[in-house]
Amino acid sequence: MTPPRFWLIVPAAGIGQRMQSECPKQYLQIDHRYILDITLSRTLDAAPFAGCVVALSPEDQWWPSTDASKSGRVQSCVGGSERFQSVLAALHSLSGQADPEDWVLVHDAARPCLHRDDLSRLMTQLRDHKVGGLLAAPVADTIKQCSTGEPPEIQRTVDRSRLWRALTPQMFRYSALVTALQCAVDEGRPVTDESSAMEFSGNMPVVVEGRSDNLKVTVPADLALAGFILSQL
Repeated sequence: MTPPRFWLIVPAAGIGQRMQSECPKQYLQIDHRYILDITLSRTLDAAPFAGCVVALSPEDQWWPSTDASKSGRVQSCVGGSERFQSVLAALHSLSGQADPEDWVLVHDAARPCLHRDDLSRLMTQLRDHKVGGLLAAPVADTIKQCSTGEPPEIQRTVDRSRLWRALTPQMFRYSALVTALQCAVDEGRPVTDESSAMEFSGNMPVVVEGRSDNLKVTVPADLALAGFILSQL
């Protein structure tokens, strides 16, 4: 029996409004390289992926100038306005290439600081798991639940002992992930990540502890921090 292969999906159709930049955040540069190129090259070089699909906005004008667009390891497809739409589009583009039991790892386009040891640990620990899971980091800060007023009023302090920050990659079987995402969409459930879709389907993913510096570039201050982290890896 052929062992399951690993595929990488990177949803990159978002516009990143919180960055307040002239281009989507995945096309901002660190040391004269697009964040998306850094993310893709570091992830693909760290593990034996069978292939990679990047889901792009139909209005994307930057992709042709990336290094990744010229790579034989990377294919692209048209994504959607929401993350789950892009992931589903990428999964459908793998139809006929990926087997039902193959593993799919979904990784954020603007998360360039993934450490190769974390990726290796995720793939090794979940290789034989029946559901799959994701990298996550324990919550270190004190968490306050607040009202919706202005200014917000603290209602209670939340017990953080069982709280984790969801990171990426998130790793699930190809067929199971397609089914879970499609069912969540059909039922109108709020899909914030791949794990939430799997949870809605009754499959309980596990977390694999990852480094807290697996930063997602979201606001302008993150750009310099990501550059510093990358210089230390």
